[in-house]
Amino acid sequence: MIKPLVAIVGRPNVGKSTLFNRLAGKRISIVEDVPGVTRDRIYADCEWLNKTFTLIDTGGIELRSEDTMWMHIKQQVDLAVDLADVIVFIVDGKHGLTADDYDVAEFLRKTDKPIVLTVNKIDNQNMNTIYDFYQLGIGEPIPVSAIQGLNIGDLLDEIIKRLPQDKLNEEEEEGGAIKIAVVGKPNAGKSSIVNKILGFERTIVTDIAGTTRDAVDTPFTYKGKEYVIIDTSGLRKKSKVKDNVEYYSNVRSVDALRRADVVLIIIDSTEELSEQDIRICGMAHESHKPSIIVMNKWDLVEKDTYTVNKYNQRLSEELKFMDYYKAVYVSALTGKRVNAILDNVDEVYKNASQRISTGILNEVLHDAIAVNEPPTKNGVKLKIYYITQIGVRPPTFALFVNDSKIMHFSYKRYLENALRKAFDFSGTPIRIITKENKDY
Repeated sequence: MIKPLVAIVGRPNVGKSTLFNRLAGKRISIVEDVPGVTRDRIYADCEWLNKTFTLIDTGGIELRSEDTMWMHIKQQVDLAVDLADVIVFIVDGKHGLTADDYDVAEFLRKTDKPIVLTVNKIDNQNMNTIYDFYQLGIGEPIPVSAIQGLNIGDLLDEIIKRLPQDKLNEEEEEGGAIKIAVVGKPNAGKSSIVNKILGFERTIVTDIAGTTRDAVDTPFTYKGKEYVIIDTSGLRKKSKVKDNVEYYSNVRSVDALRRADVVLIIIDSTEELSEQDIRICGMAHESHKPSIIVMNKWDLVEKDTYTVNKYNQRLSEELKFMDYYKAVYVSALTGKRVNAILDNVDEVYKNASQRISTGILNEVLHDAIAVNEPPTKNGVKLKIYYITQIGVRPPTFALFVNDSKIMHFSYKRYLENALRKAFDFSGTPIRIITKENKDY
């Protein structure tokens, strides 16, 4: 499933990052009362009324400014708006309508995208100020207070109404080319891996980090199957993202990961696994994407009989949050074992797409409960009635219980492990959603 994108856009200092944090349900963006703090867009997956979408935070637009920084931020916003399915246009209800708001409204009107006009910093004392914003000609303004949480539910309702319905379906259509995103730190060998897979020099390859500036899609066929490989620039820490080109690179990379069916995470095996490597793995995991860890430059590693086992042990220790990962050790330089990458892509895609019948699932569930009974909280025991599969890619299961609040994360993890022992879900995350059923 490709989640729809929602971009938060507006002039500086109207509360975009505060609203982003409120919608995301946690403090993700930097929030400071100084214009220009948010210079890159930050992504978070949000859910409302069982509908999910990806939220983008952007920097403030100064359309009349000729300052280099503001011009760069404008280019970043252009990209975010171009990718977005819905735009949340946020204005400041406390300070009122400004000329810059008119400029942004005109800019957004030309995009022909659904727009939700959101008046922030509203409370009971200044509710009447929202009527001024009808003059923008964008539509009915939604009054909110991002800090207080006022009317956030109403805003989310309006966002959901405008999202494309085909992207809100639980699953994508079967068939079609498998989309493979290639991500990793700069200079890990992503473009070299892509070139070896494709069999020709399609991307520029140098030993200078950051050569690939955009995400580039290339369709190809292997063993009669269709694929699309998405080569991306290296993902850097935000603290190391200095210029506008890097802003573009990060956005394209995250977008490639978002729309991929399978993610190849390229890691330089000659270096220690870094915090950034782990963060990139975490992005794939949190996006619920089937993933393959590709340990590149394996030809440069001094080996003995136990080398692969040592590396696997190190990966297992560092990637406990995604212990379902599959790893393949390759050399893009020599081409050794590169052909194994696509075989692994097929395998994890198949694992992520499989459906298990309700009857077999409940047999596994009952066996797991018999071995380890559900927990009790405040004298009330968790009752698990049945389980059924409700989605694929990733495999998603609904667990019907008497009270979701009693379900401890450790017991849910236990049930996930039981499913993994019974079925081959290697390489793919799985989701277990608890639903209450009072009728049992």
